[in-house]
Amino acid sequence: MFYVVLLAMIAGFAALRLYMVLGKRTGHEQPLPKPAEDRFAPQALPRPVEVPAEARDAPPRHMEQRAESGIRAIIAADSQFSLPTFVDGAKSAYRLILEAFWKGDEETLTWLTDDAVHTAFSQAIAERAAAGHTIENKLLSIERATVVEASLTGKQARIAVRIDADISSVTRDSDGTVIAGSLSDAIETHEIWTFARTLKSSDPNWKLVETDEA
Repeated sequence: MFYVVLLAMIAGFAALRLYMVLGKRTGHEQPLPKPAEDRFAPQALPRPVEVPAEARDAPPRHMEQRAESGIRAIIAADSQFSLPTFVDGAKSAYRLILEAFWKGDEETLTWLTDDAVHTAFSQAIAERAAAGHTIENKLLSIERATVVEASLTGKQARIAVRIDADISSVTRDSDGTVIAGSLSDAIETHEIWTFARTLKSSDPNWKLVETDEA
């Protein structure tokens, strides 16, 4: 992730900014304007394409059918919300939160998670430190991220994302001896992370409010 220290700082800042706009439209969804000669050149009308009913009724990519009504409610309440952008941001948040937990970076966890989740992470970090253990984990890849549930209660939006990832994990004792895991073997993880945000609030952040196994 780091090329040199300066590039690492830039990459980290970019990742944080991506989290800050989690779920916002980027402005790149609109097609690029056509050249003048294409805009004014006569063109044949395209032949209509029949779309199968099952395709018309299928949920958008990145989302399961059961989440559709909740996502529609969120979009109706916040026209700037973008599902693909949210999913990309959720993947970035997943990486940031895991890396902060592995490093024991509670300051980062404070603004990425709500109080309950932050408390759980803090307790695990404290227990790890008390045992004299260190971990050398690495997120190798995120294979899939899919919205599985979504809801809007008042102005409180909640979106649950199933994340399938590959992680390498090593735990060492105080002497540096490996007591669990292997950096050469990837572990498949399947989790559901739920993010929440109060729409139309001055705080643009979505925070992690719940984690569970998928």
